[in-house]
Amino acid sequence: MSEIEIRPVPYADPVAQQLIAEAVAELIIRYGGDGDDAPIDQTQFTPPQGEFLVAFADGEALGCTGWRTHDTEIAELKRMFIRPQARGRGAARALLRAAEDSARERGFKRLYLESGDRQPEALALYASAGYDRIPNFGHHRDHPGCISFGRVL
Repeated sequence: MSEIEIRPVPYADPVAQQLIAEAVAELIIRYGGDGDDAPIDQTQFTPPQGEFLVAFADGEALGCTGWRTHDTEIAELKRMFIRPQARGRGAARALLRAAEDSARERGFKRLYLESGDRQPEALALYASAGYDRIPNFGHHRDHPGCISFGRVL
């Protein structure tokens, strides 16, 4: 297995946009509807208020995540996705660590995220990485199956 490299990329980058489109397509399969109608402003993922990260191995994009400012001490994780053929290689954990490190380096104290009850792989990752359930927040807080997590950075 090749080493996984995490790189910051602009949210508008074609690689990032392809991964985001794949992530939304998977959410449509799992949840129906339009997948994720949360409002996203790509400038929210531009340092210092956020960052978008892509995992690569052998020049292939494996997955992505990003974080954006939630408030003065809390960053919010968004768009965590690993391509199905790349799962089980450690890319999700590497991306999560990189997002945590990036947010911590910019002075954030906590990281929050929304997930859903039809994403057991994600729920297991967050639990194993030290995330605790928190009250639902954000755009999906009232959606059935919404599960929110947070952790101290």
